[in-house]
Amino acid sequence: MVDSQVVLWGQTIAYTCYTIAIISLMAWFGYKITRQGETYKAPNKFFYVYVSVLIVAGVSLHIITYNTIPWAPMDINRAEIKADKVFDITVANHQFNLPAEKLIIKVGEKALFNVTSNDLTYGFGLFRQDNSMLFQMQVVPGHNNDILWQFNKPGVYSIRSTEYSGPKGAQMIIENAVEVIE
Repeated sequence: MVDSQVVLWGQTIAYTCYTIAIISLMAWFGYKITRQGETYKAPNKFFYVYVSVLIVAGVSLHIITYNTIPWAPMDINRAEIKADKVFDITVANHQFNLPAEKLIIKVGEKALFNVTSNDLTYGFGLFRQDNSMLFQMQVVPGHNNDILWQFNKPGVYSIRSTEYSGPKGAQMIIENAVEVIE
């Protein structure tokens, strides 16, 4: 699975370039229709070619980046994938209750995080050491809340609530809760 940071940077660059192209089109059009002393003329062929290229580029960009989302193939084929490890986690009264003090996963293993809330809606997110998020999901009481993830490199991750659940929710952090080893 591709690391989500790589995907984020690639999509940021691609969509920034695309947005700049769209903004340049709007600026050019705005300049043309607001020039002093000239009457409005219908856009020329270059304008329509530019718009057509932007449409083709935008659709292509969405098609190309669709398959770069690291978890998409795993979600699509979820019924056929068996988790190597299952972690049953409960959440109640603004506390994560883990099955062990530290959840150990080997590189390449698929881990299923099955999270159950007993009172409120919470979030369940895994965060890297630099505080960037690896993944997250919403945890709704009375519903099946699970996420399947394959870890491709070693690391240590914190668990945090990513959903507002009142003032105490901001303190729902377990540092170094998940360790991925070779």
